[in-house]
Amino acid sequence: MGIGSIIVFYLVPIVLVALVIRWVRLIKVNSDEQVQQNKQIITLLEDIRKRKNTL
Repeated sequence: MGIGSIIVFYLVPIVLVALVIRWVRLIKVNSDEQVQQNKQIITLLEDIRKRKNTL
């Protein structure tokens, strides 16, 4: 075993874990944004419904 294979065996799993953590964080941030957008859409739809009912 050379020094290169030792680096690969130790470095690759660390890099993969870091990428997975980053990926999960991005999913969470995007879903938080999606929740906020959904709340805004619901509010707008309720406003439209109220306006229709008053006419």
